[in-house]
This record gives sequence, structure tokens and C-alpha cells, in this order.
Amino acid sequence: MTIFTASVFDATVIFEGNELFKGQGSASMWAEKLAAELKSAVTVQKIGTGWVLCGTSDGVDCKWGIHGQRLMRIN
Repeated sequence: MTIFTASVFDATVIFEGNELFKGQGSASMWAEKLAAELKSAVTVQKIGTGWVLCGTSDGVDCKWGIHGQRLMRIN
């Protein structure tokens, strides 16, 4: 699991055991930051009651949520 060091202090929701962004706006802001870090496109997608970041890392399609105020890949 990839964990990024920037702290996430945005509102979150829990859906199917994953901590996700509560709003599309904050997810979009973090998608821009993650895209700059990965140097590839990152989008947002609604899953249940929350939002995840979607992109590719090391040639693998990934989704990122939040864990302990950090971005983390989820399954």
C-alpha cells in the first residue's frame, strides 16, 4: 500500500470499511496534488457515499482513499 505524507484534514465518510473524501471538491483538490506527485492524470470517482482518487501508479490502476489523515491506496 502506498501512503503519502501530506496530511489530509478534509471531511471524510466511511463506506465499506474505507475512509473516503466526503465532498467532490476536496477530492478534486487532492487529485491535482497527487497528479503532480505521480506526474500522471488522477481523477475523482464517487463510490457509495464518498469520493476516491483514481489513477495509475507504476503501471497499475489504483484508487486512493484516506487512512490516518494520509492518502492511501485502497482495494
